[in-house]
Amino acid sequence: MKRLLPLTLVVLGLLAAVAAHADKKPADAPAAPAATAAAPAALDSLALLERAVARDSSKFDQDYALGVLYLDRERMPDAIKVLGKASQLQPKNVKVLVNMGIAADALGHPDEAQGYYKRAMDLAPADSLAACRMASSKYAQGKYDESMAMLRNVIAKQPRAYCAYFTLGVAFADAGIYRDAIRMWHKVVDLAPDSPEAVSAKESIDVLEKFLNNK
Repeated sequence: MKRLLPLTLVVLGLLAAVAAHADKKPADAPAAPAATAAAPAALDSLALLERAVARDSSKFDQDYALGVLYLDRERMPDAIKVLGKASQLQPKNVKVLVNMGIAADALGHPDEAQGYYKRAMDLAPADSLAACRMASSKYAQGKYDESMAMLRNVIAKQPRAYCAYFTLGVAFADAGIYRDAIRMWHKVVDLAPDSPEAVSAKESIDVLEKFLNNK
């Protein structure tokens, strides 16, 4: 399962700054989220998995599923701990390593995160997600040239690697090059319309286009 937490925070920060200039009217108070019947079920799933892993942590599927749930709930130290158990069971599982990197990045430990991404990339050189995550982690560290070079290399080798276009869009928006950011994010929507990246890209496009139209 792909995680967007660190990049989503970057995008939200950029768009919040743009929106502050784009909309001069006071914003309406955000609506309270509606209660859903799925929430108790989700809590039950977490509790059940926690109990199952506490009884027996030697089952990869259980460990991995619990780690992903912890990521969803932004319980990053717990995610790394449980995914670490999963990684011991399947040391060459790229998805586990990438998710451990995402959790470490979210905790503000980029060097640790990049170690996980590097292991994933060594195991699966063609895995675009691991490379994209490495590039976004380096970008967050201020290593802009290295990050951009990595992303362009990903696209050169895999022109349909939508995660690379998404991260390039973040970089362009950060630099104030909004039309290029929009162009990158449209590419994400075209290549992977049902992906989490596309959902974030659509929201980002809407805010930037509103800003540009009001200039």
